[in-house]
Amino acid sequence: MVDGFTKKYEVTKLVYYEIFDSITNAIVREKQIKAGSRKRKLQLIQSSNPSFKDIYNEL
Repeated sequence: MVDGFTKKYEVTKLVYYEIFDSITNAIVREKQIKAGSRKRKLQLIQSSNPSFKDIYNEL
């Protein structure tokens, strides 16, 4: 639809997401995740989706 992050980094699968009741809490969590190391991000994904399966259709 719009060129941006997904095109630049060739993102094709959704492998992790979290749901929040508040946009403020979602932004705080996003900043926490972004501040972490790549290793920690991979551990977070693998804890709920060890095969890195595309979970978009499960939304």
